[in-house]
This record gives sequence, C-alpha cells and structure tokens, in this order.
Amino acid sequence: MPRGQQPPCLPPCGGGEAKDSTRSELLKASPEAEDGNIEYKLKLVNPSQYRFEHLVTQMKWRLQEGRGEAVYQIGVEDNGLLVGLAEEEMRASLKTLHRMAEKVGADITVLREREVDYDSDMPRKITEVLVRKVPDNQQFLDLRVAVLGNVDSGKSTLLGVLTQGELDNGRGRARLNLFRHLHEIQSGRTSSISFEILGFNSKGEVVNYSDSRTAEEICESSSKMITFIDLAGHHKYLHTTIFGLTSYCPDCALLLVSANTGIAGTTREHLGLALALKVPFFIVVSKVDLCAKTTVERTVRQLERVLKQPGCHKVPMLVTSEDDAVTAAQQFAQSPNVTPIFTLSSVSGESLDLLKVFLNILPPLTNSKEQEELMQQLTEFQVDEIYTVPEVGTVVGGTLSSGICREGDQLVVGPTDDGCFLELRVCSIQRNRSACRVLRAGQAATLALGDFDRALLRKGMVMVSPEMNPTICSVFEAEIVLLFHATTFRRGFQVTVHVGNVRQTAVVEKIHAKDKLRTGEKAVVRFRFLKHPEYLKVGAKLLFREGVTKGIGHVTDVQAIAAGEAQANMGF
Repeated sequence: MPRGQQPPCLPPCGGGEAKDSTRSELLKASPEAEDGNIEYKLKLVNPSQYRFEHLVTQMKWRLQEGRGEAVYQIGVEDNGLLVGLAEEEMRASLKTLHRMAEKVGADITVLREREVDYDSDMPRKITEVLVRKVPDNQQFLDLRVAVLGNVDSGKSTLLGVLTQGELDNGRGRARLNLFRHLHEIQSGRTSSISFEILGFNSKGEVVNYSDSRTAEEICESSSKMITFIDLAGHHKYLHTTIFGLTSYCPDCALLLVSANTGIAGTTREHLGLALALKVPFFIVVSKVDLCAKTTVERTVRQLERVLKQPGCHKVPMLVTSEDDAVTAAQQFAQSPNVTPIFTLSSVSGESLDLLKVFLNILPPLTNSKEQEELMQQLTEFQVDEIYTVPEVGTVVGGTLSSGICREGDQLVVGPTDDGCFLELRVCSIQRNRSACRVLRAGQAATLALGDFDRALLRKGMVMVSPEMNPTICSVFEAEIVLLFHATTFRRGFQVTVHVGNVRQTAVVEKIHAKDKLRTGEKAVVRFRFLKHPEYLKVGAKLLFREGVTKGIGHVTDVQAIAAGEAQANMGF
C-alpha cells in the first residue's frame, strides 16, 4: 500500500455506540484511490464475458500494486458510499470474485462482513476480501520486522511461539531454537542478531506448523513471508541493536513490553531509536498471564500516555478483536502515526491469533512504483555479515539496496583500508535459506563468493556494479540534532557513528557557526573517520552515540577521495 495516500477501509467495529451509528446513518469512506491495492466493487453479479475480462485485468493491476496482494470491498460504490448487498447478491458477487481470482492464479479469503442500513427492509452487508497470489516471478512478498524491547520482556520466546506453533512452558523452552551461542542458552539473553521466518500461504494460513518444516519448504509454500529480526534487549548490546535497525532496513518494528514491568530499562531507548530512524512500529504487551487485569490496563494506559506525548505524536489503537486487527493492519499501512497495541501471552496463547491476523493482512509499506525505480538503478549490496562455509567458500549476508543481482554477476567490493575496490563474482544466491537466481532491490540475502579471501572483507562494505565508480570519504558533514549530552558537545569529541551498515568511530572536526552544542540544539558538523574510509551517500540517515551522548541527523556533504589518497587522508 503506498504510504502517504489515504485509501479507504471499513470503519472499526468498536463498542455499541459505534455499531449503532454505523447502522443508523449512511456511511461513506474516502473515494477509491487509483493507485494502491484496494478496490471498491458495488456488485459482481453475472458479468458478461467482456466485463469479466475487464474485471480480471483490473485485478491483475491491483495485485501488481500490492506486490501480490489486493483487498476487495464488495458493496461499496467508487465514491466510497457504503451501500451493501442483499445475501443472494453478495453470494453471487463472491462467486464471481472467486472465478476472477482463479483466472489470475490467486486465492481469496473473507476478512470480515459488516451490516449497513441503506433505506431497505432487507439486511444489507459489505464484505471485505483479501486476494493473494504468488507473483509470477515466484518472488513472494517479504516483510522485515525488527523486534525491540527491554531484556527479559520475552522477545525470543514470542518469536519461538509464533514460528514453531508451540506455546512456551513459562521457563523459556520456546526460545531455545532461536539462540546462536552457548552463552545465550545459559543466560537466556540474546546478544547477537538472529532471523526467524513466519510464512503464510495464499489463503492466509501459517505454513510453519506442519511436521519437519525446513526453511526451504516454508519458502516454497509461502505467498507471504514475515522475517523477524530478533535484536538484543540488554543495554550492553545496544550497538548490536542499532546496527540491526540501521543496516537491515526493516519495514517496521515490533516493540515488546512486559505487562508486569511496563516501560522499563531500554524500552524508552528502543522507542526513541525507532522514532529517530522513522521506522513505523506497533507494540505487543506480553506476559498478561502473570498479571491481574488491572496491571495490564495500567501498562496499556502508560504506553498510551507516552505515545501521545509531543515527541511521539502517535495515535494508539488497542486491538481486542479480529475485526480490530484487520482495521489496525490497514490503518498502520496508511498512516505512520497509527500505533496498534496487542496484549497477549506466549504461555496461555491469549490473543496470539490477533497478532497473526495482523501480520497476515499487513500490506507492503512501499508501493510497486518505488520498487521499480530502485530496481532500475545500478546494483548496490550492503555487506552486514561475513561467513566461511565448508565446500562453498566465503559468504556475505546483507541487503540489496538498489538494482538487481544475478548469479554470475561481476561486482566490485570495498572500500578496503587503503580505499580500493576489489573485483569479485557472485557464485550463488540464497534468500531465506533457499536457492534464488535473481535478487531484487529491498531484499535481504546471502551471496556466495567462492574462494574470495574473507580477510579482505568487513562489515560496512558495499558490493556495487563496476560502472557505478563509487566515491568514498573519510571526512563528511551532517546536519545533526544533539538528543542528549551531559555538558557541551565540542570539537575533538569522539563518537561511534552509524550510517546504514557503516559503524565506525569518528572525531568532530568542526561545528559550523558555533563553538559548542547543548542538548536539543541543531548544527552542521564535520566528522572524520578514525580507522578507514567509508562509502556514504548524501541524504543518508545518521545516528551517533558515546556513553550517554546521543544524536541523530543526515549526511549533507561527503568529501570524496580517490583510492590512492585514502591512507594519506586518514593520517597514516
């Protein structure tokens, strides 16, 4: 669903007053948007062959806009008037919709029905239907969700329950398969970034839960994939959490809050990071089985107060029913200010289904036009992880930020410590642990590089098309806002700078038009990297920190240097 547009959705089903007003007056949604994946249809009863072919073409367009998903609202006029249909007409319309979906190789799922009062003795209904297919190129819809929250709030446990289909025993059994290191299993605390996948088929059913499901089988059976990026909650691993948020380009974030402790520890810090990096987020209140109802309500009220504060400007939306979950998914995609709140338990399973409904319906947050524009640019792949795999060789993991990458492509990787870019060949590609021939902009994957020397690679590098002639810099300028500093921020101060997948110590060389900065002040600052040059782009979001000092901003200028000048520029 394109962000920034206001496509329509049925009004939320709330308490008695809302229902009464829905039935007692003519309701009207916004007029139908030409772009986007939502289609209004008044009725689809026995269309002629010509009309049917036209409807099928229209469905293909809506599916393309939603990258494999579309929502049809039956009983609604193009101008948004909620007219509704009698039962027999609705049945015939759904039958026609099913035939249309079959023609394009899609499945339909009824999301919800609603009664409306439209000057008629007969009850009239509106039906909202999800149409989903695997796109023609077999590139299933993939949404990346970063999982944030304080230590011990239950992040890994929730992901274990969601992806494995078995409830937790209350002592952390569900999270054991997610941990990557022995010390994580012993302490029960995540210290590294791990990835978990949740697949939905074209009918909206979770495909993870059948016997002995491998990642390859989940990918093959899925029309939509949710990739969870499990980030560390402990303050000691904050640098890892920031790297996950800046480098892996999540579509949105899930902020987990424990019902019994409320907003504690790093919760505010993680909330601040999501706001600073403009990552849309929704909130899950966990461990409701441990608390009295009043405690859960107090935690929700506390969250609502924080979200409404001037620094957040969010609109909290508590999800208590399946109808709420459908509305929340559509509103969340339409407006970055809407923040759904779920209350659930990983032990009892309470309200877990509502979160699954939300994730299943949540449309892509970028539209097909933006995706196509990115794909037409030259190839640029961010290197986030480096491995050595027996019989495969050197493997890099990361995200393709622009262009298209295919098996056999010749790329250059860098910058090295002396500012050079080295030639290499992509031997094979894996996406979500299954083989993939073509990688498209915005997708995360691992690329096998054969016998390329692993020692020449590091996190923060980029692999780009040789035609790009990439520019590197050791000195750059950024417009920043100092979020917090105990005293004054001056020339000579050293900070850890995060820009995309780049993480390096830099020194403040100059603060333009000022001698020093205090908390809350803005300025243009010149930074110099201390170790080696980096590949940066003007406009990239920047986040820096050192102890309690924190700031955000964006790159305004890079002082490009040639490969031969790099070491001299770094002061070697």
